[in-house]
Amino acid sequence: MLARLVATIGILLMSVSSAGMSSAWAADGGVLVFGGTRDTGLEIVRTLKAKGDNVVAFVRPSSDLTELKKLGVPTVTGDALNAEDVKAAIAGRKYRAVVSSLGGKRGEKRPDYEGVKNVVDGAKAAGVKRMVLVTAIGVGDSAGAVSPELHKLLGPVFAEKVKAEDYLKASGLTYTIVRPGGLRSGVPTGTAELTENKMAGSEIYREDLGQITAATIDDAKTFNKTYSAIDKTMMAERPLTPSEALRAAPPKP
Repeated sequence: MLARLVATIGILLMSVSSAGMSSAWAADGGVLVFGGTRDTGLEIVRTLKAKGDNVVAFVRPSSDLTELKKLGVPTVTGDALNAEDVKAAIAGRKYRAVVSSLGGKRGEKRPDYEGVKNVVDGAKAAGVKRMVLVTAIGVGDSAGAVSPELHKLLGPVFAEKVKAEDYLKASGLTYTIVRPGGLRSGVPTGTAELTENKMAGSEIYREDLGQITAATIDDAKTFNKTYSAIDKTMMAERPLTPSEALRAAPPKP
């Protein structure tokens, strides 16, 4: 009898603890980040984690999770190009927002449109109302901010990103689109900003970009707007060249 009573009390305590954790999560809903294992996406995750947000990263089975494990960030595994994987990931918890910084590597099928479309559809199916999307300066009405040479080089990628932006805008989700220029790794300046000037362009440090992108999630002033992410201390006086716009950290092994 005593053993049964002790077991019952234990079950009740576990139930209360679990309910408390669920309530804590549901209070703000948390954020699910696609593309959060590296580069800009990882900086967004770091920013959210640092301010105590409930953040989860959507990762591929082959992703390097070293940095996410260091941060203690939970993950959900799937392929952004698989609509069912994405739908299941978003439906797994209550999220107040999803963020996509999906990008591709050479030799891989790029998720610039199809992956983003899956995220949009998955968010709508799960009842998530808010989405932040990272694309690039040079997309859509920011075309004049980059050089013709860059358009020649990245034309197909830009075209996919335009489709992704348009799909999100037409989805009914409350969106913010952030378009960075050339990305650098290194010590951030802390002077990056968002502008609605579509002709503005500059390089930007990934950490700065992650911080200003994460800040849009709950900022009503950014709802249903498209921005260029720039750093005036790194501002180009002419359209960005391919080398400027594609500057990046050395490839990871």
